[in-house]
Amino acid sequence: MTAADQSPPAARSPGLDWERCLPLHEGWLRRVIAARTGEPQSVEEVWQQVALAAIEQRWPLTDPAKVGPWLHRLAVIAAARYCRQLGRQRRAVQGLAAARHSGGGAAAAPDPLRLLMRRERVQLTRQALVAIAPRDAEILLLKYGERWSYRQIAEHLGITDRAVDSRLLRARDSLRRALAALGIDEDEP
Repeated sequence: MTAADQSPPAARSPGLDWERCLPLHEGWLRRVIAARTGEPQSVEEVWQQVALAAIEQRWPLTDPAKVGPWLHRLAVIAAARYCRQLGRQRRAVQGLAAARHSGGGAAAAPDPLRLLMRRERVQLTRQALVAIAPRDAEILLLKYGERWSYRQIAEHLGITDRAVDSRLLRARDSLRRALAALGIDEDEP
């Protein structure tokens, strides 16, 4: 057994304290996961997989400055695995539910008109975000959900400021088209 085999895993990646590092990136990574999976309820499970993969590190990071892009890649991979794993199960459950409830659904409780309109707009916006490419939804959520600057997005995704600008432009256009297809006008409150 060599000295490298006997060293604890933390000793293999000097300078990275995962107890401090993961909470610093958790918020924006959760938004990335939400954008990639399209399901708010899946975020916790996928985040746990990302955190575990980061701590286990089969190939430890040698450059602490690359933690953000590396964690982003882990989040994207974990979200894709999650979606593939549960895709068949979701389709089966939806098919079963549709077969059982083919006669109609329960009536909604009466709500004030404003609340209904707001809920409908939020729902349509979520549908539009799911309808656009995951990369586009992800960058929009980082920019407007996390309120990050172009520089912050570029650093965490490992891309240039110019790439952030072009991706945001494309993402906004995609979202506008998706919202228009769902009947939401930009001028509506």
